Amino acid sequence: MLQEDKLVTLLSDLIKINNDRIEGYKIAKDASDDADVKALFQHMINDSVKFVEALNQQLAAQGVDGITAGTISGKIYRTWMSVKTIFTGTDRYSLFSSCEYGEDAVQRAYADALSSDVTMPYSVREMIASQRAWLKEAHDTIKSYRDVVS
Repeated sequence: MLQEDKLVTLLSDLIKINNDRIEGYKIAKDASDDADVKALFQHMINDSVKFVEALNQQLAAQGVDGITAGTISGKIYRTWMSVKTIFTGTDRYSLFSSCEYGEDAVQRAYADALSSDVTMPYSVREMIASQRAWLKEAHDTIKSYRDVVS
């Protein structure tokens, strides 16, 4: 596979995981009755929307159309989260535990992207690292909310 194709695949995977994150937080937001939690989840959605836009710009620079879909595993996760909400209710601990699970997946995807052998311009690597740092803060926020309500 050509290096350009590998870069397109890497960027596409990051877009898909962010799209999964957006959909997951939409489910979590709908499941919550708390205004503060809804606002937090909307903030998470907004961040991923920005990340997807930036990643899609990099795809466009590679001559590839933008991606709007998520991953198969993300669809499975969102379905599981919806079913779990039905059976366990919308208590904050369950909600934040589910969200942390999703944040863990996002962290793994970004770590894999940064440790891959894919050749990429410094500006792309820097963008991915910056997004990962923002997402790490989000992960830690979700984890701290979960720990407070446990």
